[in-house]
Amino acid sequence: MRTGNGTRDQQVHPHGTVADAIAAVLKREGVDVVFGYPRNQILEAAARIDIRTIIVRQERTGLHMADAYSRMTKGGRMGVFVMQQGPGAENAMGGVAQAHAESVPVLVMPQGYALNQMHVPYNFNSTRSMASFAKHCEPLTGEDDVVAVLRRAFSMLRNGRPQPVVVELPYDVLDRPYRAAMDYVPGKVVTAQPAPADVEAAAELLVAAENPAIYAGQGVHWSEAYDELRALAEHLAIPVMTSLPGKSAFDETHELALGSGGNGINGCVATWLAECDLLFGIGCSFTATPFGLAIPAGKRVIHATLDPLDLDKSVPCEVGLVGDAKLTLAALLEAVKARVPQKRDAAPVAARIKAVEAAWFAKWEAKCTQASSPLSPYRVLWDLQQTVDVANTIITHDAGSPRDQLVPFWKSITPHSYIGWGKSTQLGYGLGLAMGAKLVHPDKLCINVWGDAAIGFTGTDLETAARDNIPILSVLLNNAAMAIELPIMPEATDKYRATDITGDYTAFARALGCHAERVERAEDIVPAIRCAVAATEAGRPALLEFITEQETVISKG
Repeated sequence: MRTGNGTRDQQVHPHGTVADAIAAVLKREGVDVVFGYPRNQILEAAARIDIRTIIVRQERTGLHMADAYSRMTKGGRMGVFVMQQGPGAENAMGGVAQAHAESVPVLVMPQGYALNQMHVPYNFNSTRSMASFAKHCEPLTGEDDVVAVLRRAFSMLRNGRPQPVVVELPYDVLDRPYRAAMDYVPGKVVTAQPAPADVEAAAELLVAAENPAIYAGQGVHWSEAYDELRALAEHLAIPVMTSLPGKSAFDETHELALGSGGNGINGCVATWLAECDLLFGIGCSFTATPFGLAIPAGKRVIHATLDPLDLDKSVPCEVGLVGDAKLTLAALLEAVKARVPQKRDAAPVAARIKAVEAAWFAKWEAKCTQASSPLSPYRVLWDLQQTVDVANTIITHDAGSPRDQLVPFWKSITPHSYIGWGKSTQLGYGLGLAMGAKLVHPDKLCINVWGDAAIGFTGTDLETAARDNIPILSVLLNNAAMAIELPIMPEATDKYRATDITGDYTAFARALGCHAERVERAEDIVPAIRCAVAATEAGRPALLEFITEQETVISKG
């Protein structure tokens, strides 16, 4: 996690309210964008000192954008979302809960009712209501507490398990004159590494294992431990798989890469997960979820995590290592080299990975090259990967079929070029993530892959992308149904069209200011992608609506 690196001497704007003091703190912490929806006095105070404000069409998308902003900057430019009291805070709850489940730090500052109304039934109280899905919640009750309250907030955001922090801002407090000194100093980031004895024990197990595998999670992203992960894998010739949030922590074209997995997994991940005699989890929680990899019972496990509460929570471990992923891997590599000074030959395991992958892909190649109409979603996503510059692309999936159809096949090359998620699977999450990523990396192609269910939740924020000049590419797989629900709702579908959903999303996106194209033939996929990419390069968001078959089969390895 990076420290804030803003304008260290930023003073309170002459307007001189508590809201202005809060904005000054944000600027000192390196915050350069505030996402929000009126009314909240922080929006105007931020604008007064040239912090960009982005107004979304609904609160959840704004939180998703702030989420991606934190992820892509590793907390260096913390994602901040503000909204009004009552309905604004109520609408935002899903986005806060999503960030909490996915372990992403976001500073959430809902405006609150006046102090004498905060606890009056039935006024919505954000401090009380969001406490179960935030790392910390507290109200700002006086102008003298601005520095202390925000110091606590940023310290909690950047240290320990990354999760959202909520600071509720009563609107009558925001209006008050700020007379205190602005002596705020950006918070520290403190890291720790595991006990030496535990590192030595883990090294012994790794060196002795005959068929080990590494399972890398999101902690590798937060600590930017990419080099250390690769060095350990290469030194002991250990293959690497990643969790959904950890996807792109390891180059998936590397000879030791197994790929990533969640509900849909490829053949290599399935094989090594089942057959490895030791699984080393680094920067992961091993949280049991239907949308993540299931660790086989009885597996020997080394578990390295930042949060001690993860140890033995869902998966029993033989050795537990608590600390920062980068420091943990560095210490472990040193201990390993003391036992095995020379790199092991990776050729045998690399050859086996290649053979297993080839056998698995042979079962899916027909779908990836299928030329019929309606289109195969696998053909669309395969052509997408072959057409764009993957190394300079950041991509994310949405919930359901788009996730399961994309993850096993997409090979990420560069660090944090895939925004994976799945502890909570709210439809429509991917759009805001792609938009937030594009703000941080305007030079990269940023893509969200979603379905016709997801666009129904957050699609109006395509207008935000157009209005605020955030030229992302949305790839929409439209099968006119909630396809994964078809097998479990046959009678409701037959009688009441329960899984049918319709819409002309191309016309919808055009009406909101986007380049948009409807694609129904396989030979038109690549030209449409190239045209859409060109539109984004010219500064215009694009949506490609691919009319696909109702595919329900996903890879299970």
